[in-house]
Amino acid sequence: MYPPELTAPIAKDLTDFGFAGLSHPSEVESILDQQQGTTLLVVNSVCGCAAANARPGVKMALSNGKKPDRLVTVFAGVDREATDKAREYLLPYPPSSPCIALFKDGKLVHMLERRHIEGNSAMTIAHNLVGALEQFCS
Repeated sequence: MYPPELTAPIAKDLTDFGFAGLSHPSEVESILDQQQGTTLLVVNSVCGCAAANARPGVKMALSNGKKPDRLVTVFAGVDREATDKAREYLLPYPPSSPCIALFKDGKLVHMLERRHIEGNSAMTIAHNLVGALEQFCS
């Protein structure tokens, strides 16, 4: 587990942008069990690829065009139980942080694993997400 003084500003990067931070498994269930609408989930991380690629890419993608109904995040290494619960919804994908997942009507429809994030630019990630948002969001 990481110290709160290290992770608070990292989490704030997304929550200040409109993401709801989920810290309990019941919160994750409440959101991801919804059978209507779209939800974008970011599994946040302290790693460099989250800071340089994932979070900026997500924010760029959401600054253009269609947006999901709900924006949520869990923090790997901080909110362990919430992250574990979120990862149940991400199966069959293996645990990955950071990662970005789009759900529509309760089903996982798009996934960016760490291997898609690490080594790619924030712009590349944004472009990928914009395509998914255009396809799945109203």
